[in-house]
Amino acid sequence: MLRAAIAAFSERGVAGASIAEITTRAGVAQGLVNYHFGGKDQLIAAVIDRWFETVLGFARVEGTPDEMLAAVIDGALGATGYATPLERAVLAMQQQPSTHRLFAESEVRHEVRVTAAEDAMRELFRARGAEDPELEEIMFRSTLEGVFVKFAVFGDTYPLEDARRWVYRRYGLPAPAAPLVPPVRLRDGERRPRATGALESGPHPPGGTA
Repeated sequence: MLRAAIAAFSERGVAGASIAEITTRAGVAQGLVNYHFGGKDQLIAAVIDRWFETVLGFARVEGTPDEMLAAVIDGALGATGYATPLERAVLAMQQQPSTHRLFAESEVRHEVRVTAAEDAMRELFRARGAEDPELEEIMFRSTLEGVFVKFAVFGDTYPLEDARRWVYRRYGLPAPAAPLVPPVRLRDGERRPRATGALESGPHPPGGTA
């Protein structure tokens, strides 16, 4: 049901996706939403919780600050490559007045882990000699989130692997030795992201479905 909800919210938005549609996608009785979640708001909250679990699960490795930073970049952009429906759905929920409260409540539930993740990144930037590790962490996160927003809009026409390599250069990291997993090829010729993938793929958003 959660996968079906993510797909429906991603394609139709929270307001446009009904419980009937979600349960039909999932192949279950409509009453099971109330049984397992309690209602649509609670189902939305479960989707947001899944997003937090995904974000907080980005790759962490032991090693030098540069190796750790590269792992975070690859974890975030790799997730962008395969979790587009989930991130697209939650991006809208963050901004819509009707669901922003639910996002904020989920953020409170994950507050300890969110703060720990922020502090770990700030310590990493401190170890790399940043003058303002707090702002560096905020802008780093904003950069990665900006890449996701563009990928969510432009899908496979967005040069995700190229963007990854740009972020590596931005932070003075050596070029990655292997492509993202799942692999996303470097773009040939001019890079011109377009939203035309949505016209070719019918109701499904560019970048695939959950």
